[in-house]
Amino acid sequence: MFDRLKKVFSAQDKPDAAPDVKAAGLPDAVSEWASAQGFSFTGFGEGKGFSMTGQVSGKSWKMERGRSSRDYIRGEELRARAELRINDDVSVLIMNRPLKEALEKKAYQMYTDTLQTTADPSLPEEMRWLAMYPEVGWDSLPRVFWDRYSVLADQREHALAWLDLNLAELLMLWPEPAPDKQVPFMLMLLRGKGYLRMQYTPANIPTLEHAALIFTSACESAVAGLTTDISL
Repeated sequence: MFDRLKKVFSAQDKPDAAPDVKAAGLPDAVSEWASAQGFSFTGFGEGKGFSMTGQVSGKSWKMERGRSSRDYIRGEELRARAELRINDDVSVLIMNRPLKEALEKKAYQMYTDTLQTTADPSLPEEMRWLAMYPEVGWDSLPRVFWDRYSVLADQREHALAWLDLNLAELLMLWPEPAPDKQVPFMLMLLRGKGYLRMQYTPANIPTLEHAALIFTSACESAVAGLTTDISL
């Protein structure tokens, strides 16, 4: 597996760009793909996004494409949510490292700005999580993973129970043309639910398919490893 992970950054040949989901006829292709996977699909009209719903480990999940609800995400956003009913005390966040560094920089600038006397109500919840949860790591995942992603958790054991080798591999092996390492991405377990939020770049069907695979795999892993309290 580690050899495959390393190839992500060493491949020289790039395939032709995958079709953009905004192109003519491709919303129908997304609908057909969703139907083949057993997902329910709802389009919001020309250029207004869509939603998909399904079941994973007996739990309902929903993924939407639409206008971004976060100022650090430019253009369209993919967001997903699942009612996993895992331990409510579990809090684990996986975010790409450039996003973590950008949020930390913004938080520091606000803290040191002597002219700012009140909290900005538009601040994303993610900035509070950076202050609440420490970063964790372990040696069984390769360095290339930790170079790209940061993992924050209330307890290291919770992160270990969720982020298995399969999920780590999926997070690294995006289909080409793959999202750049700078593209905002976040995968979360909070309050018994699973969440995904990412900038939809490149906005094509392979990226959508892989994001759905990552999210459903993350849900399966969470249900398997965190349905009961594993804390020591």
